[in-house]
Amino acid sequence: MNLPPLIQTFVLHFGEMGSRWGINRTVGQIYALLYLSEQPLNADQIVEALGFSRSNVAMGIKELTAMKLVKLKHIPNDRKDYYGTHEEIWDIVRTLIEERRKREVEPTLTMLRSIIMEQATTPEETFAQGKMEEMHDLIEMLTNWYQEMQEMETQRLVNLLKMGTKIYGLYQFKDKLTVISGGKNKEEI
Repeated sequence: MNLPPLIQTFVLHFGEMGSRWGINRTVGQIYALLYLSEQPLNADQIVEALGFSRSNVAMGIKELTAMKLVKLKHIPNDRKDYYGTHEEIWDIVRTLIEERRKREVEPTLTMLRSIIMEQATTPEETFAQGKMEEMHDLIEMLTNWYQEMQEMETQRLVNLLKMGTKIYGLYQFKDKLTVISGGKNKEEI
Protein backbone atom coordinates (compact mmCIF):
# COMPACT_ATOMS: atom_id res chain seq x y z
CA MET A 1 0.00 0.00 0.00
CA ASN A 2 1.53 3.25 -1.15
CA LEU A 3 -0.11 5.79 1.18
CA PRO A 4 1.00 8.17 3.93
CA PRO A 5 0.77 6.48 7.36
CA LEU A 6 -2.20 8.50 8.61
CA ILE A 7 -4.26 7.76 5.49
CA GLN A 8 -3.12 4.13 5.42
CA THR A 9 -4.32 3.62 8.99
CA PHE A 10 -7.77 4.97 8.12
CA VAL A 11 -8.01 2.95 4.89
CA LEU A 12 -7.00 -0.30 6.61
CA HIS A 13 -9.42 0.27 9.47
CA PHE A 14 -12.25 1.13 7.11
CA GLY A 15 -11.59 -2.10 5.24
CA GLU A 16 -11.83 -4.06 8.50
CA MET A 17 -15.02 -2.27 9.48
CA GLY A 18 -16.47 -2.72 6.01
CA SER A 19 -16.27 -6.47 6.42
CA ARG A 20 -18.41 -6.10 9.55
CA TRP A 21 -20.90 -3.89 7.70
CA GLY A 22 -21.57 -6.37 4.93
CA ILE A 23 -19.07 -5.26 2.29
CA ASN A 24 -15.75 -6.91 1.65
CA ARG A 25 -12.48 -5.47 2.87
CA THR A 26 -11.34 -4.39 -0.60
CA VAL A 27 -14.54 -2.42 -1.24
CA GLY A 28 -14.21 -0.72 2.16
CA GLN A 29 -10.62 0.28 1.45
CA ILE A 30 -11.46 1.61 -2.01
CA TYR A 31 -14.25 3.71 -0.52
CA ALA A 32 -12.02 5.05 2.26
CA LEU A 33 -9.36 6.04 -0.26
CA LEU A 34 -11.87 7.83 -2.47
CA TYR A 35 -13.44 9.54 0.53
CA LEU A 36 -10.10 10.96 1.68
CA SER A 37 -8.93 11.96 -1.79
CA GLU A 38 -9.10 15.66 -2.66
CA GLN A 39 -9.55 14.82 -6.35
CA PRO A 40 -11.46 12.01 -8.06
CA LEU A 41 -9.27 8.99 -8.82
CA ASN A 42 -9.19 6.65 -11.79
CA ALA A 43 -8.86 2.88 -11.47
CA ASP A 44 -5.11 2.94 -12.20
CA GLN A 45 -4.53 5.41 -9.35
CA ILE A 46 -6.56 3.21 -6.99
CA VAL A 47 -4.59 0.12 -8.06
CA GLU A 48 -1.32 1.94 -7.45
CA ALA A 49 -2.36 3.38 -4.07
CA LEU A 50 -3.83 0.18 -2.62
CA GLY A 51 -1.88 -2.53 -4.45
CA PHE A 52 -5.04 -4.37 -5.54
CA SER A 53 -5.47 -6.05 -8.89
CA ARG A 54 -7.21 -4.10 -11.64
CA SER A 55 -10.11 -6.58 -11.64
CA ASN A 56 -10.62 -6.24 -7.86
CA VAL A 57 -10.69 -2.47 -8.19
CA ALA A 58 -13.17 -2.67 -11.08
CA MET A 59 -15.47 -4.98 -9.09
CA GLY A 60 -15.17 -2.76 -6.01
CA ILE A 61 -16.04 0.36 -7.98
CA LYS A 62 -18.98 -1.43 -9.54
CA GLU A 63 -20.30 -2.44 -6.11
CA LEU A 64 -19.82 1.06 -4.68
CA THR A 65 -21.52 2.59 -7.72
CA ALA A 66 -24.47 0.21 -7.32
CA MET A 67 -24.73 1.32 -3.69
CA LYS A 68 -24.70 4.95 -4.90
CA LEU A 69 -21.69 5.70 -2.70
CA VAL A 70 -19.33 6.47 -5.58
CA LYS A 71 -20.02 8.72 -8.52
CA LEU A 72 -18.45 8.65 -11.95
CA LYS A 73 -16.72 11.92 -12.76
CA HIS A 74 -15.05 13.11 -15.93
CA ILE A 75 -11.98 15.28 -16.19
CA PRO A 76 -11.82 17.60 -19.23
CA ASN A 77 -9.47 16.31 -21.95
CA ASP A 78 -9.04 12.95 -20.19
CA ARG A 79 -10.77 9.85 -21.50
CA LYS A 80 -10.40 7.84 -18.28
CA ASP A 81 -13.24 7.39 -15.85
CA TYR A 82 -12.67 9.00 -12.46
CA TYR A 83 -14.51 8.22 -9.26
CA GLY A 84 -15.32 10.24 -6.19
CA THR A 85 -17.63 10.21 -3.22
CA HIS A 86 -20.32 12.66 -2.25
CA GLU A 87 -18.81 15.94 -1.07
CA GLU A 88 -21.07 16.35 1.96
CA ILE A 89 -20.84 13.82 4.81
CA TRP A 90 -24.60 14.03 5.40
CA ASP A 91 -25.26 13.02 1.78
CA ILE A 92 -23.09 9.96 2.39
CA VAL A 93 -24.96 9.08 5.58
CA ARG A 94 -28.33 9.55 3.91
CA THR A 95 -27.28 7.40 0.95
CA LEU A 96 -25.95 4.64 3.23
CA ILE A 97 -29.11 4.57 5.30
CA GLU A 98 -31.38 4.61 2.26
CA GLU A 99 -29.51 1.80 0.52
CA ARG A 100 -29.51 -0.34 3.66
CA ARG A 101 -33.24 0.33 4.07
CA LYS A 102 -33.87 -0.91 0.53
CA ARG A 103 -31.67 -3.98 0.85
CA GLU A 104 -32.36 -5.03 4.43
CA VAL A 105 -35.39 -3.37 5.99
CA GLU A 106 -37.90 -3.44 3.13
CA PRO A 107 -37.50 -7.17 2.38
CA THR A 108 -37.93 -7.91 6.10
CA LEU A 109 -41.09 -5.78 6.29
CA THR A 110 -42.47 -7.46 3.17
CA MET A 111 -41.82 -10.93 4.60
CA LEU A 112 -43.36 -9.98 7.96
CA ARG A 113 -46.47 -8.52 6.27
CA SER A 114 -47.01 -11.68 4.26
CA ILE A 115 -46.60 -13.96 7.28
CA ILE A 116 -48.89 -11.83 9.45
CA MET A 117 -51.59 -12.00 6.74
CA GLU A 118 -51.53 -15.83 6.67
CA GLN A 119 -54.06 -17.83 8.67
CA ALA A 120 -52.44 -19.37 11.74
CA THR A 121 -53.23 -23.07 12.13
CA THR A 122 -51.78 -23.78 15.57
CA PRO A 123 -51.55 -21.94 18.88
CA GLU A 124 -47.78 -21.73 18.36
CA GLU A 125 -48.28 -20.00 15.02
CA THR A 126 -50.80 -17.59 16.55
CA PHE A 127 -48.31 -16.71 19.28
CA ALA A 128 -45.48 -16.37 16.75
CA GLN A 129 -47.60 -14.14 14.52
CA GLY A 130 -48.25 -11.84 17.47
CA LYS A 131 -44.50 -11.54 18.09
CA MET A 132 -43.86 -10.96 14.38
CA GLU A 133 -46.55 -8.27 14.31
CA GLU A 134 -44.82 -6.50 17.22
CA MET A 135 -41.55 -6.65 15.28
CA HIS A 136 -43.24 -5.41 12.10
CA ASP A 137 -44.86 -2.48 13.91
CA LEU A 138 -41.57 -1.44 15.53
CA ILE A 139 -39.61 -1.66 12.29
CA GLU A 140 -42.34 0.25 10.44
CA MET A 141 -42.42 2.97 13.12
CA LEU A 142 -38.62 3.35 12.93
CA THR A 143 -38.78 3.40 9.13
CA ASN A 144 -41.41 6.15 9.18
CA TRP A 145 -39.30 8.15 11.64
CA TYR A 146 -36.28 7.64 9.41
CA GLN A 147 -38.24 8.93 6.38
CA GLU A 148 -39.10 12.10 8.27
CA MET A 149 -35.44 12.57 9.24
CA GLN A 150 -34.32 11.97 5.63
CA GLU A 151 -36.54 14.81 4.44
CA MET A 152 -35.36 17.24 7.11
CA GLU A 153 -32.85 19.85 5.99
CA THR A 154 -29.33 19.03 7.14
CA GLN A 155 -28.79 21.89 9.59
CA ARG A 156 -32.04 21.18 11.40
CA LEU A 157 -31.14 17.51 11.60
CA VAL A 158 -27.72 18.35 13.04
CA ASN A 159 -29.32 20.65 15.61
CA LEU A 160 -31.83 17.96 16.53
CA LEU A 161 -29.11 15.36 17.01
CA LYS A 162 -27.06 17.74 19.14
CA MET A 163 -30.03 18.14 21.46
CA GLY A 164 -29.76 14.48 22.46
CA THR A 165 -31.78 13.64 25.56
CA LYS A 166 -32.86 17.27 25.92
CA ILE A 167 -35.63 16.34 23.49
CA TYR A 168 -37.09 14.03 26.12
CA GLY A 169 -37.02 16.95 28.53
CA LEU A 170 -39.09 18.97 26.07
CA TYR A 171 -41.55 16.09 25.82
CA GLN A 172 -41.90 16.01 29.61
CA PHE A 173 -42.30 19.80 29.65
CA LYS A 174 -45.12 19.51 27.09
CA ASP A 175 -46.94 17.09 29.41
CA LYS A 176 -46.57 19.53 32.32
CA LEU A 177 -48.02 22.33 30.19
CA THR A 178 -50.99 20.13 29.34
CA VAL A 179 -51.62 19.58 33.04
CA ILE A 180 -51.36 23.31 33.84
CA SER A 181 -53.48 24.52 30.94
CA GLY A 182 -56.14 21.83 31.34
CA GLY A 183 -56.37 22.10 35.08
CA LYS A 184 -56.25 18.33 35.58
CA ASN A 185 -53.83 15.60 34.70
CA LYS A 186 -55.02 13.41 31.83
CA GLU A 187 -54.92 10.40 34.13
CA GLU A 188 -57.30 12.06 36.58
CA ILE A 189 -59.97 12.60 33.92
